[in-house]
Amino acid sequence: MRTVLTAQRLWDGTRLLDWPVVVIEDGWIASISSRAAVELPTDARVLDFSGATLAPAFFDVHIHGAMGHDVMEATPAALGAMGSFLAAHGTGSFLATTVTAPLDATLRSLSGLAKLLAQPPKTGQAQPVGIHLEGPFLSHTKRGVQPVEHLLAPNIATFDRLFEASEGRIRLMTLAPELPGAIELTAHATARGVRVSLGHSNATAAETRAAIAVGAVSATHTFNAMRLLDHREPGILGTVLTSDDLFAEVICDGVHIAPEMVKLWWRAKGPERAILVTDAISAAGMPDGEYRLGDIAVRVANGRTTANGVLAGSVLTLARALTNFIEFTGAPLEQALRLLTVNPALMTGLGDKAGSLGVGEAANLVALDEAGTLVGSVVHGQAVFARQ
Repeated sequence: MRTVLTAQRLWDGTRLLDWPVVVIEDGWIASISSRAAVELPTDARVLDFSGATLAPAFFDVHIHGAMGHDVMEATPAALGAMGSFLAAHGTGSFLATTVTAPLDATLRSLSGLAKLLAQPPKTGQAQPVGIHLEGPFLSHTKRGVQPVEHLLAPNIATFDRLFEASEGRIRLMTLAPELPGAIELTAHATARGVRVSLGHSNATAAETRAAIAVGAVSATHTFNAMRLLDHREPGILGTVLTSDDLFAEVICDGVHIAPEMVKLWWRAKGPERAILVTDAISAAGMPDGEYRLGDIAVRVANGRTTANGVLAGSVLTLARALTNFIEFTGAPLEQALRLLTVNPALMTGLGDKAGSLGVGEAANLVALDEAGTLVGSVVHGQAVFARQ
C-alpha cells in the first residue's frame, strides 16, 4: 500500500511548498505536489502532520554510537541498534565515526564496517553512508580523551592501509594540520575522495591555512579540542571562524559550548557553512551509567559524558540539537534545517544520498512544528515516530 504524507508546508532543501502531498511507494518518493493540484489517493495510508513542516531527514556526520553500542564493534547488531534509534529521532543518514585505537583494531573495524555499509538500506533504520575516521592523526596536546598511546603521525602509507581496509568508504577524516606530514596527507586524502576536517589541533593560523590550501573542507566540533583564540595568534579557531569556504561542526547540547558561543559561531559561519553534529557515544538513548567510547570508559551523569574529568562525546540527538540551536540563536527554521541536511551533504559530497527531498529519492523525511520540535519521522518509507 502507498503512504501519503500531508502537512502545512514542505521544505525540500531549496524551496518551500504550501500544503504538500507526498506519495511514497516501496520506500521511495513517487510524487510531490500540492493539495490544490491533486486529490488524496483513496487507496493509501494517509499521515497528516497538521500545522507541521516536512523536511529531509537529518544527516549526522559525527556519531560514535547509541543504545549501548559503539561503531568500533562493526557488527550488524551495533549498527542496527544505532540505526533504529537514530531513525526514531529524525536522522536518516550518518557517517559511522571511529575513535583512536590500536591500528590493528581500527583496521578490523573498518573492514567490518565496509561490509555492513555495502548492504542495502534497512526499512525504518538510519543508513550509514560512509565512515568518519576520527584519529589516529591527532594532536597530543588537544587529543581530548583519544588514547595518547595510539595516536600516530600523519603518514600516507598508514592512511592508505586504513582506506583500503574500508574498501574506499572513508568519506571524512579528522586531522591536526600542525603535525609533520599533515599537509601532504591532506592533499593525498583529498585526491582519493576523502574530505579532511581539521580538529583535535593546536595549530597556528598559518598551519591551518596551509591545510585549507591543499583541500581541507571542514572543522571538527569547533571550539572543542582546539587551540584557544588569541588576538595576536588567532590559531585554528580564529581561522575556522573567518574562512568563508570552510564548513564547521558544532555540538549544540548546551554542555560542550555555551549558547553565546553558538551564536558567535552562527554569525561567523552562517547558513551556508554551519553544520550541527552530535558526537554521540554508546550512551545515547540510555540511562546514566558507565559506557564505552571504543575502549575508553565513559561515565554518564545528568547529560554529561566524561572520561577522567574530560568531556567524551555526548548523548545528544540531532532533533535536540536543532531545537537548542533555534533557541540559542533565534534562527528561522528553514535556515536551521540546512545545518543538518543540505550542509553536511554538500560538505561530504553525498547529496545523492542525503540532504534533500525529490521524486525518485529515498523517502527519508521529518515533520517539525514551528519551534523545530520533531513530531514525525519517516525513514526508508516507514513511519518510525509520530507524536499523537
